[in-house]
Amino acid sequence: MSPVELPVAIKGDNCGPQQTLGIRSEVGRQEGGGREGRLPSGRRGFDFEKCQHRSSTEIDICLPFSKQAVRHESDLESLNVKPNYRRMNSFWKYYSGKEIAPYPTVFIGGNHEASNYLWELYYGGWAAPNIYFLGFAGVVKFGNIRIAGLSGIYKAHHYNLGHYERPPYNESEIRSIYHVREYDVYKLMQIEEPIDIFISHDWPLGITEYGDSEMLLRKKPFFRNEVEGQTLGSRAAALLLDKLKPPYWFSAHLHCKFPAIIQHGENGPVTKFLALDKCLPKRQFLQILEIGSDARLHEIKFDEEWLAITRKFNSIFPLTRRPEPLAIHLVGNQDHRQWVKDKLKTRGAKPFEFAQTPPSSGHQRNPQTQALLELLELPYLLDRNTEISGVSHDWDLVSSGYEWL
Repeated sequence: MSPVELPVAIKGDNCGPQQTLGIRSEVGRQEGGGREGRLPSGRRGFDFEKCQHRSSTEIDICLPFSKQAVRHESDLESLNVKPNYRRMNSFWKYYSGKEIAPYPTVFIGGNHEASNYLWELYYGGWAAPNIYFLGFAGVVKFGNIRIAGLSGIYKAHHYNLGHYERPPYNESEIRSIYHVREYDVYKLMQIEEPIDIFISHDWPLGITEYGDSEMLLRKKPFFRNEVEGQTLGSRAAALLLDKLKPPYWFSAHLHCKFPAIIQHGENGPVTKFLALDKCLPKRQFLQILEIGSDARLHEIKFDEEWLAITRKFNSIFPLTRRPEPLAIHLVGNQDHRQWVKDKLKTRGAKPFEFAQTPPSSGHQRNPQTQALLELLELPYLLDRNTEISGVSHDWDLVSSGYEWL
């Protein structure tokens, strides 16, 4: 079968869930007193279906770079925005089933999400019908297209810590919960098979060297010190870009459109990078592109290699606040890939069905997460006391050719 050009719609932060296989940048949020950009179902603001009609392009999937994912009023307590700017907005309509996202949507978390809900789905899962969260780190397949992502933003002082935060969050934890951790990056670094699309919330460090940085500084002059000092962006994302070398990489966070082309070595593969703006009028927040695919059926499915990586490294899942090296020496040499292959051959690769959880100020065990862990025969750790890691503390330094930051 000859390859088909599969349309992808890409949007920025917190755009509404009406999207196609494309990239969406950051949707404006009400942070620091700013005005939030909303796309409530295409009836107000941006009309995605009208855009699809005008462009004569049928959208297959949408890739937002973040989504607030507020289901209940209690979720607002886990949303890092000033209290007077907390709003329910429109996600609850999709969560409740009042409205259905018209296109399959795959998203990652940023720095203004209902973190209590995303923690329920740490390993990934349906955040609402037809809206799939990739997890804190994750890979899924859409047809034969592999989509990988890393949620959150990079902060060096939290990078080597474990996932110690538990709802309800205090004033410090409501911010640190979405800071990228070495453990999640390390798992993504184990990927060997080609990734087609990678999504991160913040930009890879140094990406401005591969695009028109002067144009960027004309639009965002306050970036100059970071650009010239080579501190703008995520060190973790830069490691992943160098290792995975995907054809496409999409980001948000800095509220502007910025394209770049990265040549990986002489005659090496090329990565096309694109950051997009907030979803607001007259802003560049949407990109529709076509990606070759020879699959007959396009639907979201588990990725075999990623499930094997998840199973292999779950035994060293760090859950304390202590900055300790990853206990790689405790990971065995079992062939998890063949084990996962056999499981999926019997069960199938479709994700578990969406399930709601009741409002709560604490942690809720999401049935999807429980079902996935049962499938992989792994223990449930997400509500474990943060002073108990469940892993030996006889830690060894990570042996790697990369600088772990």
